Amino acid sequence: MPTLILTRAEVKNLIDMPEVIRAVEQAFRDWIEGRAQMPPKSYLQMEKGDFRAMPASLPGAVCIKWVNVHTGNPLLGLATVMGVIIYSDPETGYPLAVMDGSEITAYRTGAAAAIASKYLARKDSKVLGLVGAGRQAYTQLMAHAVLFPLTEVKVADPLEASVKKLMAAFPTMKIKYVSVEEACKADIICTITPARGPVVKAEWIKGGTHINAIGADAKGKEELEPAILNRARVVVDDIRQAVSGGEINVPVARGLFNPKDIYGDLSEVITGRKPGRTDNKMITVFDSTGVAIEDVATARIIHDRAKADGKYLSVKLVD
Repeated sequence: MPTLILTRAEVKNLIDMPEVIRAVEQAFRDWIEGRAQMPPKSYLQMEKGDFRAMPASLPGAVCIKWVNVHTGNPLLGLATVMGVIIYSDPETGYPLAVMDGSEITAYRTGAAAAIASKYLARKDSKVLGLVGAGRQAYTQLMAHAVLFPLTEVKVADPLEASVKKLMAAFPTMKIKYVSVEEACKADIICTITPARGPVVKAEWIKGGTHINAIGADAKGKEELEPAILNRARVVVDDIRQAVSGGEINVPVARGLFNPKDIYGDLSEVITGRKPGRTDNKMITVFDSTGVAIEDVATARIIHDRAKADGKYLSVKLVD
């Protein structure tokens, strides 16, 4: 039995944001209904970055992702986040595919945030604020454009060149280069920075705003002033990961936010076990740490499409 080998360029050719959004939302349903397995991600901290091992299963699919975050990589001509996914047959354990996980990570993270916005943002949301213009900004914009009729995108980043590159990639979008404070004057805000201290102030956040806190995905990372969390309805993707390495991890460690004040997880909101936004004045926050069920849901799409096409490299990896 052959194993498919899929490069980043090939994965990018096979991936489709609307389909990823549907698959990731279903994965959260499967998880809360007991049809999925997912232990918390495991970290290895190195001097210049970290590695994470992320296994998960869904009905008929299983994978593990080995992914890194090295913030100094751009100076070396490398991506900050790189990943490899092994997608296996749950019946036999055979490796059906080994594929680049970088695009999958970017797409599924954007999809999860847009799904959170679907349930937590105001229904009339039209202005998107992006704090950070790196790789994740592209898929946050792509995913939100699928679910919301965006009329304006406000982008804050220390590097104007990064924002101009984003503008060039979305020529039909009305994108403005603004300060962080101005980017927070939006219906939906996505914070996508590697910050280890608040970059978004509580005084900038008005009632009715939804925030997707994406960047804090490891111990010590933090993007929002803790006062925001204490004013907000906070929803997490995985409470175990959120407490140890999500947006709430630093405030929890410092006694500035109590985990008991977490409203619920995204699965509960998606399935209606807990209502999402219940009025247009509340502030909502989605603490996204990135969960492996998102990866296996997306990897299944890539594998099935590549197998159906029949034109991608395959090798006898373990025969």
